[in-house]
Formats: sequence, C-alpha cells, structure tokens
Amino acid sequence: MVLYSVRLKHVVLLDVFIIASGFVLRILAGAVVIPVMISPWLYLVTILMSLFLALNKRRHELVLLQEQASNHRQILKEYSLPLLDQMITIVTAATLMAYSLYTFQGPTGNHRLMITIPLVLYGMFRYLYLVYMRMEGGSPEEILLRDRHILGTVVLFAAAVIIVLYVLPK
Repeated sequence: MVLYSVRLKHVVLLDVFIIASGFVLRILAGAVVIPVMISPWLYLVTILMSLFLALNKRRHELVLLQEQASNHRQILKEYSLPLLDQMITIVTAATLMAYSLYTFQGPTGNHRLMITIPLVLYGMFRYLYLVYMRMEGGSPEEILLRDRHILGTVVLFAAAVIIVLYVLPK
C-alpha cells in the first residue's frame, strides 16, 4: 500500500487494480485468521466487484469534476468516459459470470444459491442506474446505506443465502 501511495496511484489502470487487490488481501487475511478455505471463484468475484466499484468511482469523479478532474486526482487525465464505460461494461459482465459460476461450482456444494443471481444482477444494475442517471457513485458505502433499493437487495440476498445454506435441507 505504501508503493501505491507513492507511485502506483499515478499509473493508469494499475491504480484501480491495486485498489481491487486490497479487497482480495482482506479476504485472504480473514481466511487465515479464521482458518477456512475460500473458493477461487470468490476471490475472482471480489476482484471483479472491486474493479466495478473503482471504475465507477473514477467515472463519477470525471463527470463531477469535468475539466478540473486532474487537479483533484492527477491520474484522471489518463481516463476518458468512453474508456471507463467500456471497462465498466466488461467488468459488469465478468462479475455476473464469475458469481454465477461460483453458485454452480463453489465449495458450498449447494446449487440452490443460483436463486441469488437475479439479486446480484439487480444490485449491479441499480448501482449503474445511480452512477449513470443520478450522477452518484463517488461513495459506494454511502449508496449502500442510503439507497433503499440496494439496501433491500442486500437484505434479500443475505436472507436467501441463509435460507439456502442453513434452513433448507440439503
């Protein structure tokens, strides 16, 4: 993270990949602390979802700050809206595919987790709606806590996972 703060945050694309890798490192650390195996699919979903959020945040900064964007964050002069839009499209599709494959092939052994796929898709689409139509996205944690649709989706997702994994018979 020190290397990021000093140099890598000024390297186009690496800046968002480093941010995303930080989330994967947190999951890895958690898996070490509470000795548990984590599916490689879950690592992939985490890095893709983190890239989704980081790219949308970069997009939000460009839209919000326009010509002054590079004064706020120097690396923003290396990005354009069309480039970010293409990367967001790719990451959105890849995240959904990786999550879908996790539900089919993940270590839970419970394919009924597939019922959560529409919730993940809706949550991502709702976030994109907020970024593109409401010009939000600068603070994902604020959106999570403020937007009733996303918050409701998270609650439904958690309930579905609990029911599938712990309530329904295997």
